[in-house]
Amino acid sequence: MSAATSPGTGLAYGVARVCAAWGFARSSFYAMKSRQQATAERPPAKRRGPKPSISDEALLVAVEADLEASPWEGEGHRKVWARLRVCRGIRVSRKRVLRVMRENNLLSPHRCRRRGGNPHDGEIITHAPNLMWGTDGVRVFTVDDGWSWIFTAIEHWNAECVGWHVCKRGDRFAALQPISMGLARLYDSTSAGAARGLALRMDHGSQYLSDHFTNQIKFWGIQPSYAFVEQPQTNGVAERFNRTLKEQIIHGRVYRNIAELRNAVRGFVQQYNAQWIVEKNGYLSPAQARQAWDAAMSLRPAA
Repeated sequence: MSAATSPGTGLAYGVARVCAAWGFARSSFYAMKSRQQATAERPPAKRRGPKPSISDEALLVAVEADLEASPWEGEGHRKVWARLRVCRGIRVSRKRVLRVMRENNLLSPHRCRRRGGNPHDGEIITHAPNLMWGTDGVRVFTVDDGWSWIFTAIEHWNAECVGWHVCKRGDRFAALQPISMGLARLYDSTSAGAARGLALRMDHGSQYLSDHFTNQIKFWGIQPSYAFVEQPQTNGVAERFNRTLKEQIIHGRVYRNIAELRNAVRGFVQQYNAQWIVEKNGYLSPAQARQAWDAAMSLRPAA
């Protein structure tokens, strides 16, 4: 405005006249102008510290290649960082991988809601297998058969899916099927007391509170362990697996019937156990963690 020309006099208004008309101190105007000039002349800041072994451009190419090769959808930066570090030998900071993925819109769109603090301070992760399993069920709609159920049983130690069942009617009998599958696969028996010492974490659904369900798991020697009411995080291992299941093969897909859904669940469970990276396993899949455990146990001297 100060450089504009007055139409009456043909002269510039000037800084003094404009500042007086607007009630603005000239010292403030010149101070702001000097700051703007200093900022414009200042060279851009350079990256601090030593020069990294791989540039951001090359790291972005490696991240995109890893996401393209992964069979999973919606993975976060932790799994990408682990695969780059372990499988490709690219040793970079996890926060740097996070920054590169965020700047290029490569982060997972799945985000959970922020919640308040939990009143419980315990943990549900065990330090050895076959101490606690978790079980839960989800409903999925199919075109021909309507609503159907998926029941799963998850090992708390390594997040392995030890059993699953897909059915039309989600009653107490169907809820027992993944437990029976897990016992037959890992204990080689479904007889009385076959799983003595195992606890089963579950919510307060009608299937799990029924006399038939509770009596059957007690027959197997399983101790019932119920989650806190209205706190699904206390059954978090099974809940987290079901969330992964829905993100990978349920959301955004349409299934014609229960048979088609059952085939999809079967393929997912096999691939999940063999390839899904779990941070608490030391970035090993559930199957790799169990193999490492079995190998370590075989080397222990007999008591």
